[in-house]
Amino acid sequence: MNPLIAVVGATGTGKSKLAVDLASRFNGEIINGDAMQMYRGLPIITNQIPIEERNGIPHHLLSCIDLDAEAWRVGLFKREALRIIEDIRARGKVPIIVGGTHYYTQAVLFKEQLVGEGVDDESEREQLTEFSSTSKKWPILDSSPEVLLEKLREVDPVMAARWHPRDGRKIRRSLEIYFQTGRRASDIYKEQFSQKRKAMDQEEGLLRFENTLVFWVHAEKEVLNARLDARVDDMVKQGLMTEAEKMSDYLREKASQGIEVDQTRGVWVSIGFKELAPYFKAIRDGEASEKEIEDLKRNSLELIRIATRQYGTSQVKWIRNKLWKALTEAGETRRLYLLDSSNVSDWSKCIAGPSEEIVQLMQQNKPTPDPKSLSQLAAAEFGAKEAQAQKREQTDPIGRCYTCDVCQKTMATEDQWHIHLNSHQHKRGLKSASKRTQRDEYFRKKELEAKGIQALETEPGS
Repeated sequence: MNPLIAVVGATGTGKSKLAVDLASRFNGEIINGDAMQMYRGLPIITNQIPIEERNGIPHHLLSCIDLDAEAWRVGLFKREALRIIEDIRARGKVPIIVGGTHYYTQAVLFKEQLVGEGVDDESEREQLTEFSSTSKKWPILDSSPEVLLEKLREVDPVMAARWHPRDGRKIRRSLEIYFQTGRRASDIYKEQFSQKRKAMDQEEGLLRFENTLVFWVHAEKEVLNARLDARVDDMVKQGLMTEAEKMSDYLREKASQGIEVDQTRGVWVSIGFKELAPYFKAIRDGEASEKEIEDLKRNSLELIRIATRQYGTSQVKWIRNKLWKALTEAGETRRLYLLDSSNVSDWSKCIAGPSEEIVQLMQQNKPTPDPKSLSQLAAAEFGAKEAQAQKREQTDPIGRCYTCDVCQKTMATEDQWHIHLNSHQHKRGLKSASKRTQRDEYFRKKELEAKGIQALETEPGS
């Protein structure tokens, strides 16, 4: 039983260490699944695992493209990763994919998914590659979200009811699908959802590889945030400033050659460079005082800490929502194991030991433990997801938005809707609405009484 192992989780939780541990234990090789770590020459900013910590394990797709290269689109990554997986297995080894760009990993784990579902913005744009020029062909796509939503209500009311009125990107995406294919996105989604259900009924499976294990290295939020703040300080000691300055000098050199680098894509959006860019600019301009320069540096580093914490939160959100949804659709949530790395001193007990035991059981074709049994954190996370699944309608692949007429707010999911109904804001809104109704009723009665008196006064003989 030769498994495909995937290691996911927020930045700073220990994904790379676990991948090396498993590769060392089970004769494996590692495939990098982090878009930023594919760039060479920036090991600190992109948080690449140091060579001395790799234990001699081969790492594929790590530090393999130049600074001027665009980040790989998910289709290219999937093709290369699948080719490497085949090669690793042909040599009798275990492929282990690890990284924080979770839509890369998810594209490898699962067969084709719903258009616009289960993948992030980048891969959504790729699924219909011609869409890069659609605004030229259909100028309405450059309109405001209000105009786009009005048009979508006209051509695809089901999808229009699905998206939040201010979510212009998703509204635009649904219109793009309609214009490009001549079919409503809602019909496409339903058709693909039906195909998935049929595949499940026929036991074909939605996972690309039968023997798949996904380890989610997770930590309590407060613990992780403190760890990430400390890691930024360590990165500074290791040479973060030098790498960021190297990137800044690269841009200046390109500018002197008349070459404009798109800083909205690729490695230029990595955390650690864009936050420090104003600092290096101030140094080059030479107009700021020493104190202003130092303050700018301190503020830039704080922005890096904030961005790192936010990125970690978004990675966890992806796992809880999109990865869990894909596993649920495939009927394979039992493949996901949460490993609690809140206390790194218990690494062997909480991470290495359980993960090795699970892999070994799968290789021996023996039953693996209940994912909720590994820790209290795992029980809490998965218990909450299972409770949500019981309440949610499983047969609707599209869903809809919920609008509160009292509070004039729109919620994108049923869970958000129920949270809103129980919120203090909604309850205050109900009270205010009730008072307004009572007030309006009072004045209406007064108005009717006044009209009645006036009518009596105008009658003959009054």
